[in-house]
Amino acid sequence: MNLGIKKMTDLSKDWRNDIYAVFKSLDISMVSHVPDAGHTPLINLCEKDNEIDVVTLTTEQDGVGLSCGAYAGGRKSALLMQSSGVGNCINALALPNICRIPFLTIVSMRGEWGEFVPWQVPMGLGTPKVLEAMDIKVFRADYEEEVGVTVDAAAKFAFNTNRSAAVLLSQKMIGAKQFKNG
Repeated sequence: MNLGIKKMTDLSKDWRNDIYAVFKSLDISMVSHVPDAGHTPLINLCEKDNEIDVVTLTTEQDGVGLSCGAYAGGRKSALLMQSSGVGNCINALALPNICRIPFLTIVSMRGEWGEFVPWQVPMGLGTPKVLEAMDIKVFRADYEEEVGVTVDAAAKFAFNTNRSAAVLLSQKMIGAKQFKNG
């Protein structure tokens, strides 16, 4: 039975290429991330590009500070994280808000479509509300064909208004993670 669930390894026309194209068109030269399977193809694209510095983090809140520092140094950046990471950086998200520093994050959602880890559900449900409470404009892409234009709109919003923007990438689009026994 085909339920329309894509394997995360099908990268023939991958929407992460659309995000990379937006990064290039807007001169985003720094990308930070906590390793996440949903972002791996994008991270790999950025790592191959000599004009983009990729920084692997141990906690998402460090990425907020790194993005603010990049802006102070005249650079544009993006933070890639999973929805569970939003909870790890709530307090840090005040910095770009209060200082009116453009901040862009791309969030791969968990706790939604086909989730098998109960621990992911509360933060998956809370992520949009948490971001909105921190005065972050939330954009959402539920389908592959929306990703490029959604990231472009969010990035332009952030960089043109000196505000914070987050793009939530639906778990339905990314695909539910699956682990097999044995």
